[in-house]
Amino acid sequence: MSQMFTPGTNTLARLSLFIGLLFVVIIVGAILIWDNSPLGNARAGIAVAQPVRFSHELHSGALNIDCQYCHWTAEESDYGGIPDTHVCMSCHSQIAIYSELLEPVRTSYATGERIPWQKVHDLAEHVYYNHSVHISKGFACETCHGPVTDMPLVWQAETMTMNWCLDCHQAPEKYVRPLDEVYTFGYEPPIDQAELGPILVEANNIDVDGLSNCSVCHR
Repeated sequence: MSQMFTPGTNTLARLSLFIGLLFVVIIVGAILIWDNSPLGNARAGIAVAQPVRFSHELHSGALNIDCQYCHWTAEESDYGGIPDTHVCMSCHSQIAIYSELLEPVRTSYATGERIPWQKVHDLAEHVYYNHSVHISKGFACETCHGPVTDMPLVWQAETMTMNWCLDCHQAPEKYVRPLDEVYTFGYEPPIDQAELGPILVEANNIDVDGLSNCSVCHR
């Protein structure tokens, strides 16, 4: 009975496995390099044009409007939320009612069509992020979004890379705050963060070991 496979088949199979493994390593390496390169982080530091020139510098900074007033879903869900036009008009039915800059807002309010706001912090689709969990554990808006009270137009303040996320997940004590300070911009810890952080990690019931589990962000 003749052999189905020649002696060289084993060598070919091993070579195929090696090439396949090498291909996977190259792809993963390319993704990691891109993720941490200037090109991969091209969004960071660049203000995103919006259909309405909404200024956080004015509203959050000068007028001191709390983040929760517009982004109220951040405490309750994974999504930070974009305010409905009715929220805008709760003020602008009385303030700056004839401003040309607010014409898209008035039109949206009259027609019911949503304003096509552009995403600024756009995580990859394979990344799961929950705003409510971070806020409830003492991680501030400012930590991820930067000093939005100084931004006429919002830009992505941080790289949002995996390494950037892991820096906090592996050492949350460096960034955690008292729960009543998560919406504070320009926060300064009352004592050295190296001393306060471990206390807050325990007080806020942060599972440090669980934060390094891949399934936390990749589900």
